[in-house]
Amino acid sequence: MLRYDDIQHSILIVSSSERFALLVKKSLKNYITIDIVKSSSLARRYILEKDYTLVVIDSPLAHETGEDLALDITERGDASVMLVAPEEISGFVMENAADHGILVIRKPAPAGQIDKAIRFLSAVQSKIARLKQKTRKVEEKLEENRAVNRAKLLLIEKKGFTEETAHKFIGKQAMNRRVSRKRVAQRIIEDLDS
Repeated sequence: MLRYDDIQHSILIVSSSERFALLVKKSLKNYITIDIVKSSSLARRYILEKDYTLVVIDSPLAHETGEDLALDITERGDASVMLVAPEEISGFVMENAADHGILVIRKPAPAGQIDKAIRFLSAVQSKIARLKQKTRKVEEKLEENRAVNRAKLLLIEKKGFTEETAHKFIGKQAMNRRVSRKRVAQRIIEDLDS
């Protein structure tokens, strides 16, 4: 089972302020990738090239507020997005962004708030990663069951096996050959499904 510490996060910081970027970077742990860009166009390019688990946007950016960038990121991928917006527009931005899962922080932010928000979003990403892993395992098991059931049906139809005999045959073949039941089932399907 994956633990929070097992997941290596990647982060993209989008800020025209070096001071803000360094402040955020200072509070990061467990990140294998920390990229810092100054514009929304460069951020969009980076996002096309890499999968980030977290994107922090310091609003406003050179040519936009950052809200459109945040919305684009949430529509295209699984990254958690935090938008740090000036107090005068944060209420409006928060109203529009909340339904898209974007965390909006008002700036200037109280000491430690950005760090706590990053830790929160990292925990969310860790949970998402664990759920994806569980989903993959369930999908693999379903795929194996489909193959085994198809192979059993072919053994019943073409070889006159009973369901119990077909089931035992597949299991015994897998043990004897030291391969998965899925692999044995696929081989039976290849041989008999013609």
